[in-house]
Amino acid sequence: MEREKFSSRLGFILVSAGCAVGLGNVWKFPYMCGEYGGAAFILIYLVFLAILGFPILVCEFTVGRGSQKSCAISFRELEPEGRKWHHYRILGISANYILMMFYTMVAGWMLYYFWRCLTGEFTGAAMTPEEVAGKFSAMTQNPGLMTFWMVLVVVLAFGICSFGVQKGVERISKVMMIGLLGLILVLAVHSVTLPGAMEGVKFYLVPDFKAMMEIGMGNVIFGAMSQAFFTLSIGCGAMAIFGSYLGRERSLTGEAVNVIVLDTFVALMAGFIIIPACFAYRIEPGAGPSLIFITLPNVFNQMAGGRIWGSLFFLFMSFAALSTIIAVFENILSFAVDLWGWSRKKAVSVNIVAIALLSMPCVLGFNVLAGIQPLGPNSGIMDLEDFLVSSNILPLGSLIYVAFCVSRNGWGFQNFLAEVNAGDGMRFPEKMKGYMTIGLPAIVVVIYLKGYYDLFYGKGMGYFIPWMVVAFALLGFVAWMVFGKKKQ
Repeated sequence: MEREKFSSRLGFILVSAGCAVGLGNVWKFPYMCGEYGGAAFILIYLVFLAILGFPILVCEFTVGRGSQKSCAISFRELEPEGRKWHHYRILGISANYILMMFYTMVAGWMLYYFWRCLTGEFTGAAMTPEEVAGKFSAMTQNPGLMTFWMVLVVVLAFGICSFGVQKGVERISKVMMIGLLGLILVLAVHSVTLPGAMEGVKFYLVPDFKAMMEIGMGNVIFGAMSQAFFTLSIGCGAMAIFGSYLGRERSLTGEAVNVIVLDTFVALMAGFIIIPACFAYRIEPGAGPSLIFITLPNVFNQMAGGRIWGSLFFLFMSFAALSTIIAVFENILSFAVDLWGWSRKKAVSVNIVAIALLSMPCVLGFNVLAGIQPLGPNSGIMDLEDFLVSSNILPLGSLIYVAFCVSRNGWGFQNFLAEVNAGDGMRFPEKMKGYMTIGLPAIVVVIYLKGYYDLFYGKGMGYFIPWMVVAFALLGFVAWMVFGKKKQ
């Protein structure tokens, strides 16, 4: 059966960008910019995006297009006989399922908060900041409510995927991404025109080298490096699937640049929404879920027309979440099609049930299973799932994609160049080989190991030593795939 293709170049760019544009970079990036020195941090971030995120994204697109398969069997299609690269599918398939085990729940929160804002729940002078915070806590303590919104997200996203690549994923993602870009511009313009908002713009964009020195240049550089790496959702095969739906009319270098530009634009514009609004109402722009679900509803409660602006903001956030989920669900469906020859209808039917059930531990982790703290005190099931994907599979998967494209034991650099440069458009520089062979893998390994160090070192040797053993064992697994071959 001939593989379905995107109907247009624009469709590919918007769907891929939709996968890259996630909730994490929307709420985390603005805060990091302000905290780490504003414009100076942004410049450092853009440098690392170019030297770190870009080549890995190109590798993933190229393996997808070269194999015309999902990450479940793409390495098997391209690897030399007797090599072990195909075992990557363990990481790739696991990453997509584990990501959806908590991402569907968070997307459900976004839809629920859109509904709450639309119905005027957060408006009125009587609503205190403590009451707004209490509403978030009440939601997380209600497993039935969270299950409803999570299941709604799963059914909605798989329903879209059931129509196929062109009629479902591409068509709806185009609408959502165009809607997202329109909403973000309207919200940003409104935010920067609020009284007192210019102080927030200054905090966000003016280089603050004093703040950088206080935090430490090393911390700032690593923060920028980590954000540049994680913002694109690379390493788990979610981008490779879209490469497999792409024809060879255009080279992949320029397409990767377009996706990165769009992802960065959304992240930067999110800052213009959040930071100035917080400054205008003298509310500290905190990081993480509290920023989205506690701080900003308080802002909208104080704002003229807050019901409308709050609704538009959470609609924007819902689009950002759903675009990622649809993209990852498409990858999950392709596993069943490529591995077992299932029809799309069968794959959708099985996975709706599977993802809904697999998402339940995360839902219950905030209430019924709150006593389970897998990463130490104050951690939960969601933290473990996020850690497995973000701190393990993404960096390790990125290592494998890069090594496969440059290694003689893998696909080889010349085969990679031939595929990435096929078609019209920007060429991938051959001079990058040395950096991709040594420098790029070294940076990824540093990000990977520092993630473990930062998370576990402060919790004592009882946590730190066992988890570092795990970290090096997983690196050993990657080395076995990269260098191993079957005995003759």
